[in-house]
Amino acid sequence: MINLLLLPGLLCDESYWAPQRTALADIAETWVPDYRSADRLEEMAQISLGVVDGPIAVAGHSMGARVALEMWRGAPERITRLALFDFSVVPVAEGEHTSRQVMTDLSKNEGIGAVAEKWVASMVHPDRVGDASLTDPLHSMVNTYTPEQHAGQINALLNRVSLWPLLPTITVPTLVAVGRQDPWRSLEHHLEMVEAIPGARLEVIEDSGHMVSAEQPEAMSRLLREWLEWEQ
Repeated sequence: MINLLLLPGLLCDESYWAPQRTALADIAETWVPDYRSADRLEEMAQISLGVVDGPIAVAGHSMGARVALEMWRGAPERITRLALFDFSVVPVAEGEHTSRQVMTDLSKNEGIGAVAEKWVASMVHPDRVGDASLTDPLHSMVNTYTPEQHAGQINALLNRVSLWPLLPTITVPTLVAVGRQDPWRSLEHHLEMVEAIPGARLEVIEDSGHMVSAEQPEAMSRLLREWLEWEQ
């Protein structure tokens, strides 16, 4: 069995990866680290590396993909392959502190539920914003966080550095994938990242926004299975 680490993104937890844990149970022992108490990406990477001993395949979504890359930076000998979904490697953008402060203020003043209402609607495919079967579980997931944990994760993202120089150093089989309708992470940016990673493959998940595991779980599980079966 392959040891597979599944890294959640901002305001996500193990429930985000539930479809993949079930779908891949015949070929992989899956682990989802809980790093919601951390406020640095490097700390999240260290927590993740301590979840299981030995070689690991690592898949990360959004902020979790950045954590995966920090794991590669710190312990490349442990990583057998990488799958990176709906992510970016750019440093903090101009004005980003202000826009993220709006959300942390909302969390502090009105509660994490108010963040869930606004944030989830901005993440999924526009045609599914009103689909309660999709959005209700995502709201429930976000509501497991406290405002303090949310602020810690925002702090981690606002202290990130550019990961462009790291991409050419990756020497393991690497899948890069993005939802076709992801409003946050463009296909063009993913194409640029794939070109920077030796031998990486790009996949586009159709009819999906940013939350690909929840929106297209079967497609995501299929891609992960294929990736785990790639030759080294």
